[in-house]
Amino acid sequence: MVGAYAQPVENHSLPRTAAFFDLDKTVIAKSSTLTFGKSFYQGGLINRRAALRTAYTQFVFLAGGADHDQMERMRAYLSAMCRGWNVQQVREIIAETIHELIDPIIYDEAASLIEEHHLAGRDVVIVSTSGAEVVEPIGELIGADRVVATRMVVEDGCFTGEIEYYAYGPTKAEAVRELAESEGYDLSRCYAYSDSATDIPMLEAVGHPHAVNPDRALRREAVARDWPILTFQRPVRLKQRVPSLAMPQRPALAAAVAVGAAAATAGLVWYASRRRARLHAV
Repeated sequence: MVGAYAQPVENHSLPRTAAFFDLDKTVIAKSSTLTFGKSFYQGGLINRRAALRTAYTQFVFLAGGADHDQMERMRAYLSAMCRGWNVQQVREIIAETIHELIDPIIYDEAASLIEEHHLAGRDVVIVSTSGAEVVEPIGELIGADRVVATRMVVEDGCFTGEIEYYAYGPTKAEAVRELAESEGYDLSRCYAYSDSATDIPMLEAVGHPHAVNPDRALRREAVARDWPILTFQRPVRLKQRVPSLAMPQRPALAAAVAVGAAAATAGLVWYASRRRARLHAV
């Protein structure tokens, strides 16, 4: 039960805190970028051969995760694939298909944790190696306060295929520390969640690291360091899920119980929309 991991409501006299979430296979059940492969094909951005390769790469990612070498190959492949793409067209394709493709693969357990951290007064930050054009609307969908994502170089409205900022490995940890400095987070009281050993630097940066559906290397590390290991396995659409009732001491939550799960879910969707402006400010 995810609620077993809920923490007490934040004491606002103390420094601010946050929960940092990896995205792929942590919040959602697949690779966020590769999930849009068919949509990019239908939109004319890639040919059939590239679409099939994208589907195969997704299969490999799901079957065994991705170590450093695999991530480097995926980075090179995706960078080359998007060279020359019109950025506005990419954003429009994602906006048109995000609810169809991403909403059904959001882990119920992750949505509950995000909800619980918000109720406890913590910011929620998505830290993902995927591109900002993909991560930002997903962050908006799930109600994240801000996102950190890979940024591609853009010239004349199109991707050049070069990377301006790569949110990967130690770079994620650096981003977490920079956010802590700018937002006043006390990292010793912050939380982080990831499935991959490549995110160990980010997990080490906070006081409460968690391994989610960990790959073999991260599982070994989590066991050795006595980090909690969580299993997320129930993807569900946000509108179909029942919000977590793990924190009854929160007055807002008690009110949600009183009006029923349907109203609480509507409130979660509304709460996510309120974060739209803040999300785009990152």
